[in-house]
Amino acid sequence: METLLPALRPPAEGAVDPARLMPDAREAWLEVGFGGGEHMAAQAAVHPDVLVLGAEPFLNGVASALRHVDAGALRNVRIHDGDARDLMARLPAASLDRLFVLFPDPWQKARHHKRRLVNTAFSAEAARLLKPGGRLRLATDWADYADQILKVMLAEPRLQWTAQCAGDWRRPPADHVRTRYESKRLGDCDPVWLDFIRGPDPTPGAALRPSPGRPPAPPGDHA
Repeated sequence: METLLPALRPPAEGAVDPARLMPDAREAWLEVGFGGGEHMAAQAAVHPDVLVLGAEPFLNGVASALRHVDAGALRNVRIHDGDARDLMARLPAASLDRLFVLFPDPWQKARHHKRRLVNTAFSAEAARLLKPGGRLRLATDWADYADQILKVMLAEPRLQWTAQCAGDWRRPPADHVRTRYESKRLGDCDPVWLDFIRGPDPTPGAALRPSPGRPPAPPGDHA
């Protein structure tokens, strides 16, 4: 950890430009809160021409991710061992092609809900960072958090929900990599998968219509 992590860290200060971290990368992806790093490392292994950024504040998770990176001899991974929001604030606008937020801390108690990662500020920052046509994937296995995430994201006019039917949020996406944490089923519902595409900026003065034609899932319909 003492030798590999310093080589993988983005700059500690100032702007972080993905194009400079890996100049020959075809795309740049970010996983927010990568946990043990299984999903991040697996995606990096399948897509060696993609820069895969990951952010995780907990030391055990970072150490686990480094083991995956080392075992796979992955050269396209960069790790921010801290709060993802600090890294996101230093990334240029329209610099990411994909953004993953998989099973963020649910902060179950009502008095702690304000600590949840996904809120209006986060949705705006995600929209700022994604390129036009860029993709955002969120997943949770807590029903009330799924409702909150969907409400927040649908209120962001630059993000368009891709779901066409209930199966789209009930089934894992085809390119998802299952992790041990996900397999533990620690939440109160089956995993809910919410994919969004970065659409065009709204025309000044136009009515905001997030995800037209995509009605939200009925409350409690996440099983």
